[in-house]
Amino acid sequence: MATRIKKPVKSVPKKSISKSSKSLATPKASSKIVILDFGSQYTQVIARRVRECRVFSEIVPHTTKASEIIADGTVMGIILSGGPASVYAPKAPKVDPAIYGLGLPILGICYGMQLLSRDLGGVVARSTHREYGKGVLSTIGTSPLFKGLSKKLDVWNSHGDRVEKLPKGFAAIGTTENAPHAVIADAKRRIYGMQFHPEVHHTPKGKSIIQNFLHGICGCPSDWTMGSFIERICAQIRNQVGDGRVILGLSGGVDSSVAAALIHKAIGDQLTCIFVDNGLLRSGERDAVDKLFGRNFKIRLKIVDGTSRFLGKLKGVTDPEKKRKVIGTEFIRIFEQAAIDLQKAAKGTAQPFRFLAQGTLYPDVIESVPIAGNPASLIKSHHNVGGLPKDMKFELVEPLRQLFKDEVREVGRELGLPREVVDRQPFPGPGLAVRIVGAITPSRLRIVRDADRIVLEEMKESGWYFKVWQSFAVLLPVQSVGVMGDERTYDYTIALRMVESQDGMTADWVRLPHELLGKISSRIINEVKGVNRCVLDVSSKPPATIEWE
Repeated sequence: MATRIKKPVKSVPKKSISKSSKSLATPKASSKIVILDFGSQYTQVIARRVRECRVFSEIVPHTTKASEIIADGTVMGIILSGGPASVYAPKAPKVDPAIYGLGLPILGICYGMQLLSRDLGGVVARSTHREYGKGVLSTIGTSPLFKGLSKKLDVWNSHGDRVEKLPKGFAAIGTTENAPHAVIADAKRRIYGMQFHPEVHHTPKGKSIIQNFLHGICGCPSDWTMGSFIERICAQIRNQVGDGRVILGLSGGVDSSVAAALIHKAIGDQLTCIFVDNGLLRSGERDAVDKLFGRNFKIRLKIVDGTSRFLGKLKGVTDPEKKRKVIGTEFIRIFEQAAIDLQKAAKGTAQPFRFLAQGTLYPDVIESVPIAGNPASLIKSHHNVGGLPKDMKFELVEPLRQLFKDEVREVGRELGLPREVVDRQPFPGPGLAVRIVGAITPSRLRIVRDADRIVLEEMKESGWYFKVWQSFAVLLPVQSVGVMGDERTYDYTIALRMVESQDGMTADWVRLPHELLGKISSRIINEVKGVNRCVLDVSSKPPATIEWE
């Protein structure tokens, strides 16, 4: 297994840093909104909408005490999320009643509205007419919640309960066909509730309503920007790391690339990245990572060539799940050894490797509680390198753990990463291994790698690459008869897969121009030895998956 390390130029001088090792705290804006989570599938959407309004949001369990909510002095408002439960159920989730006495503005959404209504003396009951899907809201009077909006608004409902009797001090400021108290307000205490979901895109003016709550009612400034985040998180990385050194597993993907650039901005050559070439990468990927991070950003980069080890372990393996396990296990072993080598080399020096950096994102670490068996509310374990020996005693550095994916991309742009990295299409961890259906051999890898290169070249040349979620080639274990020139061929088939999606959970195949598909097919058949046929995958997810394995 060959390794080499790219040495950086002298790092830019930094301000004096603390030698104490402190945990990496949340990068604080001057204000924030706390979202109490009741297990709604839309809780993360609420948080994203708030941040789109340039206000920092934080999701916490509904069991969080009022004293904890206000502990850091930055909270300017509270949002109670929706949820799958009914407020009158025996084990219905509750909140600390003290939150109503904090004097902070509160917005209850769906279940959150029903809960605050019941807690403050109102009555909630099962509705005789449930509301699911589109509806029309008619506003009553004037309210800062609806500033600048029309009297009738299209909204999205998803509830079977409704408020029958309002708490003292409340008034209805919006109605729908089946809910006379669709939006309620106690303007004096700045407590509001709405039965519909303003956070979903099916409520066209929902973001405007949220903005009115944040800026008009809570008085939040628009100070959550990625530029300010970078300044704050760099200071906190320096405070946590002190004069220690950091190891980061660099894959070339968006998350690890942005994490590397961000940490390097904070601590310079105290960061060393490990890039493992598993022999299953796209054409030119290893050189691209080396050029961008080693030569351009001058980041200390250790490149480990594990091609022979990976291909040896994968010899004869055809089961997709076994492929993934073999690749995952071997990656951990190689990364372990590379990290141990770095630690040994630095042993006894003034700057030991004591920290392991990861590109963990906010959706991976949000705490949530299982309520009424709702699958959306199960705790999600965050991804990490995994399997590292306990005696290595690394402390984690996770600079992106408070960001959503779109925010990570924005940080990448602020740091000067090229669009090819920031807006890169998702690429599976096992690499091209799961784009070869069946056994992996050097010749099959060469075929799928060459075909994949042509797909990407033509998608970028035509301007379609950044318009779709993913576009790639799959090598099928199917050979068929063809004629090339005057000779009979019996070669492989390449499937073309191009899909559009918002989050990868669902997807549909992309209707590319026929001329583009024809050009891709023609180039693959003429330029990739061993292929005489291309087919187009026109299946959606579900029932199919995006990747073939």
